[in-house]
Amino acid sequence: MNDRPYRATAYAVCIDSSDYPASLERNKIYRVLEDEDAAADGDIRVIDESGEDDLYSADRFVPIQVPAEDRKSLEIAA
Repeated sequence: MNDRPYRATAYAVCIDSSDYPASLERNKIYRVLEDEDAAADGDIRVIDESGEDDLYSADRFVPIQVPAEDRKSLEIAA
């Protein structure tokens, strides 16, 4: 985990949890944190199963649009 503050800016569904069975669940929605450096390297920063933010290859996720009225319930569930 990095000490820099990150903002949750989006959501994505994990489509490949191989190699990370304790950290990621396939078909689960994860909060994505803005990280331009990670994106430039082809990575994505998400809040994983540990409850901490970590970097994963972006091709393990598919970004999704979540309606504003549903975002609050996703934040509470996380």
